[in-house]
Amino acid sequence: MSLSNYAELKMLDHLCGKGARNFTSPPVLAVAMASAISGSEPQTVTEFADANGYVRQAVTFAAATSGYTKNSALVSFPTATGNQGTCTHIAVYDSVAYGGGNLLFYGALTANKTIDTGDTFEIKVDNLTVNLD
Repeated sequence: MSLSNYAELKMLDHLCGKGARNFTSPPVLAVAMASAISGSEPQTVTEFADANGYVRQAVTFAAATSGYTKNSALVSFPTATGNQGTCTHIAVYDSVAYGGGNLLFYGALTANKTIDTGDTFEIKVDNLTVNLD
């Protein structure tokens, strides 16, 4: 996953002693499913519609080692009550609220996944990797 421009700037200011240096860990991190992510400054995320059972899901990460971290618990989205579309990307925000929060990380899935009625999208433990390389 890539670091968003928002997160890059906050991290650089904090580490280099510039700005308010008040970036603290968000109280919650949430995974969003997306059908596209485009642009570079800022990134535009086409998040799934707030319908058919879709809601962002909280995610927890293990302590970083060797330049990366991975999710430390299963991330399971609710069973779709209707066709939600094709998930091509995921994004991590500092809010579970639909359309809210700041984008922190984003990346493409290794394989697109169509979410139809009755499907449950899951990210197994250690399958969501974030690095700064």
